[in-house]
Amino acid sequence: MNAEVFIQQFERHFPLHLAEEGDPVGLQIGTLDKEIERVMITLDVRPEVVVEAIEKNIDLLIAKHPPIFRPVRDLVIDSPQTKMYADLLKHDIAVYAAHTNMDIVPDGLNDWFCELLGIKRTSYIKETHFIDGHRYGIGRIGELDEPMSLQEMIQHVKETFQLDGLRVISPVEDKPVSCVAICGGSGEKFYREALKKGADVYITGDVYYHTGHDMIADGLTVIDAGHYIEAYSKKHIANMCQNWKKEYNWDVEICYSEENTNPFKFY
Repeated sequence: MNAEVFIQQFERHFPLHLAEEGDPVGLQIGTLDKEIERVMITLDVRPEVVVEAIEKNIDLLIAKHPPIFRPVRDLVIDSPQTKMYADLLKHDIAVYAAHTNMDIVPDGLNDWFCELLGIKRTSYIKETHFIDGHRYGIGRIGELDEPMSLQEMIQHVKETFQLDGLRVISPVEDKPVSCVAICGGSGEKFYREALKKGADVYITGDVYYHTGHDMIADGLTVIDAGHYIEAYSKKHIANMCQNWKKEYNWDVEICYSEENTNPFKFY
């Protein structure tokens, strides 16, 4: 099938205009003006993922995290980080990124997280767009059917995302939790909005040391589950694409990366 046809359907669900300003979403490497037989979904585009894509004869790589997030200083291939760009071009693998638009869109990553954790009756942490009478926003905040203790909530997050460990920032040792806010990725900058909306706990990743101090001073409990919980999106997006394949009778193979690109380990 044609890559442009595939991406047109993808963008109907994850429109590029919903991305935060300056976010480098869309096609980043290669071309969509070609026929494709194999598509792979990945969280990150790392050298090991590119090797996997080459071995699987992938034509189109769809990533949650844009591989060119900051300007590339050079294309000297002596380092694995830059060599992977040359390898992608050499093997005609197009790379397309859906980043904050996947977080903001209804039935996107943060809604999937809420479904997993049992967070219901949700609203946005922060509104980001108002388009054609419709409001959109980043993060979600909602209610649990039954309150949990903080320790139970911590364990619930660990088991749901199969984590070996996580970080907790809290001014208290334990507390009842009924209102939960969540923002996948690095969402620390939205913690004050979560606090204003009454969150008992805010779940996000990549909390900066000094921001942790601010969170304690402001009285908010935060579970830093890590950025890698977004890897859940790989299977979910692959399933969505499989449904589109059946609906539109696409002749294409769809898979997701089996590489673990989490840079952190717990001992």
